[in-house]
Amino acid sequence: MSADFIKLDQFLKVTNTVQSGGEAKLLIRSGEVTVNGVMELRRGRKLYDRDVVALEGVSFTVEMAAGNEPESEPT
Repeated sequence: MSADFIKLDQFLKVTNTVQSGGEAKLLIRSGEVTVNGVMELRRGRKLYDRDVVALEGVSFTVEMAAGNEPESEPT
């Protein structure tokens, strides 16, 4: 059974924003990541279709493709 969400730290790795889970944790804990315009400090935050993740002046829109594989579009 596939999930219809992806965790924030996993999303950052899938989008090649970070290279490792440890790097994702540090970036998220620094307060530099927002989800839908709100600072997010939880690396396990569940992201759903159409959520917007922003950091370092770049934003990504989460798009769950057929088969529930996450995709992203920089905006």
